[in-house]
Amino acid sequence: MQLELEGKAFLITGGSAGLGRALARTLVGEGASVALLARGAERLAATAEELREAGGDVLELSGDVTRLEDLERFVELARERFARIDGVVNNAGTLAAGSFAEHDDSVWEADLSLKLMGAVRLTRVALPALRESKGVVLNTLSITGKAPEAYTTPTSVSRAAGLALTKALSRELAPEGIRVNAVLIGVIESAQLEHRASLAGVQPAEYYKRMVSDARIPLGRVGHPHEYGDLAAFLLSPRASYLTGAAINLDGGLCPLA
Repeated sequence: MQLELEGKAFLITGGSAGLGRALARTLVGEGASVALLARGAERLAATAEELREAGGDVLELSGDVTRLEDLERFVELARERFARIDGVVNNAGTLAAGSFAEHDDSVWEADLSLKLMGAVRLTRVALPALRESKGVVLNTLSITGKAPEAYTTPTSVSRAAGLALTKALSRELAPEGIRVNAVLIGVIESAQLEHRASLAGVQPAEYYKRMVSDARIPLGRVGHPHEYGDLAAFLLSPRASYLTGAAINLDGGLCPLA
């Protein structure tokens, strides 16, 4: 299937590794241009260079989604470089979970600022460009936003708020031709999980195997970043032109809620 993305330009936060990098690879492969924002300058530069070697038109900016000025600069540079913005992907985030009693206000405020307000800020700043292109907003969330488990605060709360944001904006912006969707991920291979495996003293493959068993993932395996890239690229494309307000689980059947 041709996704009809050639000549389009997309902004991705958290774009230097994991899901963001996988999506950028897919978009570049489809002929789109990408702008990447991430905090780690060295890893960001390496990812951008990899994408350029694959023939991609890539803009990278080291920045933080909790800083409005960084997001304003990100959008400004992207519009100067590509003369258009066809979609924004709010993908920045880290896992923040554990005992509720151990999380003080600073933990909650940091998580909400990163995951919820980061998406709010970028979407608001990019909105004039999205109105011009009748573009797309895609929020990367977690299935805990639909079905929270114990010891998953504040992440579950942030992700549930992101889901509400997706639904509300999809209704508000649909008359302007702007689509808003979300991908809710389950257990997908990542550097964060591999770091946890290292702390546990096991190889990543063994750690993932344990996670599959403990979580009872119906498909019997963890997900791969490129599977997120494929789904996200489709949702950003004109081929998904009748999809808005959707919150699609990418979890191997793990979430009990559709």
